[in-house]
Amino acid sequence: MRDIHGIHHTGLLTRDLDGLERAYTSFGFTLSHRSRHLLGGRPGEAPVPGCTANRCALFGGSYIELLGIVDESAPDPWHTKAMADEYEGFRLLNLDTDDAEAADRRLAGAGLRTSGVLELERDIDTEQGPRTVRARAVHIDPRSTPEGYVGIAQHLTRAYVHQPRYLGHPNGARGLAAVLMVADDAEFDAITDRYAAMLRTAPGHRGPVAVLDATTAVLEIVRASDVEEVLPGEPAPASSYLAAMTVVVDDVDRARKTVESGGTPTRTAGDGFFVSARHAYGAGLFFTAG
Repeated sequence: MRDIHGIHHTGLLTRDLDGLERAYTSFGFTLSHRSRHLLGGRPGEAPVPGCTANRCALFGGSYIELLGIVDESAPDPWHTKAMADEYEGFRLLNLDTDDAEAADRRLAGAGLRTSGVLELERDIDTEQGPRTVRARAVHIDPRSTPEGYVGIAQHLTRAYVHQPRYLGHPNGARGLAAVLMVADDAEFDAITDRYAAMLRTAPGHRGPVAVLDATTAVLEIVRASDVEEVLPGEPAPASSYLAAMTVVVDDVDRARKTVESGGTPTRTAGDGFFVSARHAYGAGLFFTAG
């Protein structure tokens, strides 16, 4: 039985949350209201107001988090400012679990250094009034994940996050189908093996891409030396990095018109289209029907 079921959320990090919000709204995503984070720094530690806030493009199961550093003087127990100092963009990948403690025990038993189970809260507006979102998170030691900041997350109040009023998107988005990461050639086998162990699945292959089935979504890994076959002309912010995500939409043509009407260029990619990371704050966006 798997304790990790797919993609909980992806995260883009910036010190320009206003600009990031404008970009993703122009792509046709409906965003939740801005919410400030309360964060715990150690297992069992009560959350405190942190330096970050977010808005999210929510799909009912997974979501894209637009994460901004909004108060440089506030506590930073999750070391977000150091992450942004390295580079801003597509930095976060959280996989979904319904038992953070069990996932943490298994990953630690497999030799991965983790943070233990951390508590997260943030106050949000709902149609029934203010509520507090609660979640649990396990962070993998970033020194062992050169591709990005990787964690496991468990909703405790899922309904407060995935509110029906946020789930309809002008671009017809319905979910995240895949995340694509680029691995330095020397790290490719280790990165692929790590995710295979985390997901309890063996990798398949599609051309140069290793494909890992995460039950409700897919993780894809490509060597840096092969990346031009998959992401031609795209920026490379590090030797290994989170590069792109695939968004499932109702109607590709409608989605493309929505994105382009906001002033963003696109290119055809397979049966869908692609928005460059240069225009999407560091995350390549594949749009596909599904």
